[in-house]
Amino acid sequence: MKRLPPLPALHTFLITAQCCNFTRAAEQLHITQGAVSRQIAGLEDHLGYPLFIRQARGLALTAEGREWLPRVEKVFGLIGEATEQIGVQRETLQLKAPSCVMRWLLPRLLQWQKERPDVPVKLTASLQHSVDFQREPFDAAVIYGPPPDNSPGALHLFDEQLTPVCSPQLLEGSPALNAPQDLQEHLLLHPTHDLQDWSVWLEAAGLRLSNLGSGQHFETLDQAMSMASHGTGVAIGDWSLIGDDLHAGRLVMPFDLKVKTGLAYYVVVPAGAEPSPPLEELMLWLVEQAHLR
Repeated sequence: MKRLPPLPALHTFLITAQCCNFTRAAEQLHITQGAVSRQIAGLEDHLGYPLFIRQARGLALTAEGREWLPRVEKVFGLIGEATEQIGVQRETLQLKAPSCVMRWLLPRLLQWQKERPDVPVKLTASLQHSVDFQREPFDAAVIYGPPPDNSPGALHLFDEQLTPVCSPQLLEGSPALNAPQDLQEHLLLHPTHDLQDWSVWLEAAGLRLSNLGSGQHFETLDQAMSMASHGTGVAIGDWSLIGDDLHAGRLVMPFDLKVKTGLAYYVVVPAGAEPSPPLEELMLWLVEQAHLR
């Protein structure tokens, strides 16, 4: 295999061919005109044929020079592309989200990392439903609550819709669970320490249960859903967050009634901030995933 020509000489050839003038090439390369001329002459000696026709008013490429030019342009284009892409530190997006949304969010972020390994995301879970960007160093956050009035760039993911859920085995067993009033005979599972979620749904269903206050309470929605899937009792959950469990058959809805609370989940960025292209892509992707339910 013939020895390859030196890379600096090829770069000088590229600039000179684009200018067709030794003087202008020297100005761009920040070397003397004589140095340009010597490098071109050395390259021609190495190859064994001329690349330029020296004319009184400038330079012209020979037939060999015209064949070399697109190839050298491609080589240096690839080198430039590699310089920009290889070894560049990837931007890790800092995302905060309340623990109640983790059952929906975590599987989707895992899917995001499979599809976009070049845009890593660090997720921080919190019991808080909001974010204070002035004190917390996050690029974006998923929040839960009423529509945010101080985040014009907030993107709506989905509304909270409460509905009872249980395991398929509990639904098929005894005591019966055919109508909402049958909840009186079952252990009620609460995703929080208050009775609010069950109270909202029961009011919409027109029911009052004497066993409402005697159920089992949990710290998070995830804990309540896990206990429900094992047949422990009937939990109240957000239909929007437990769709994966319903599709997989781990949980079932004994009744059709879903009650909107007026609260929802949003993905937000700091007020006045312009999200980076990768962050904007992630936010829009999450909205798209929310609409696939």
